[in-house]
Amino acid sequence: MLLADDEHLIRGALTALLALEEDLTIVAEAASGPEAVAMARAHAPDVAVLDLQMPGADGVQVATQLRDELPACRTMIVTSHARPGHLKRALAAGVRGFVPKTASAQQLAEIIRAVHGGTRYVDPELAADAISTGDSPLTARETELLALAAGGAPVADIAERVSLTPGTVRNYLSAATAKLGAENRHAAARKARERGWL
Repeated sequence: MLLADDEHLIRGALTALLALEEDLTIVAEAASGPEAVAMARAHAPDVAVLDLQMPGADGVQVATQLRDELPACRTMIVTSHARPGHLKRALAAGVRGFVPKTASAQQLAEIIRAVHGGTRYVDPELAADAISTGDSPLTARETELLALAAGGAPVADIAERVSLTPGTVRNYLSAATAKLGAENRHAAARKARERGWL
């Protein structure tokens, strides 16, 4: 198994706890998205346990790459930042397990075994949240521009970056803000991020 988490303490603790399980072997560890992909290529693990938020590429992006390059490697996400939109992205990327970091080491080991065996596991509370939240009302372009605006970039900079006119960018941001019922683009970005749509 590959274990990828950018927090050294958590990765080390998970490695130590999972090493106590006789039938589970960690063949590689990674601290970033690109490192996780490189380690998976080098070691071809049966299961990749990925943190959702890692530098370079998040767990869903890594899972997508592994699905395409190493289809025999099953992926699962372990996160403390779970949002319904993240779950939907993960499932679309072929992730077989979605687990909160509040799970015990014993639960995690059982879920890893289940995922390895071909079963899918999604935390029940997160699944219920995803169903009640629904899908994002934003288009792909609105999502892209709102994500750029969330970083505080001015409209002119966003327009230059995506090769659109400032007026067109403002129109997209206004549409996204209206769809989310927010008072401005910053509040809209915050709302979309809270729901896992950004």
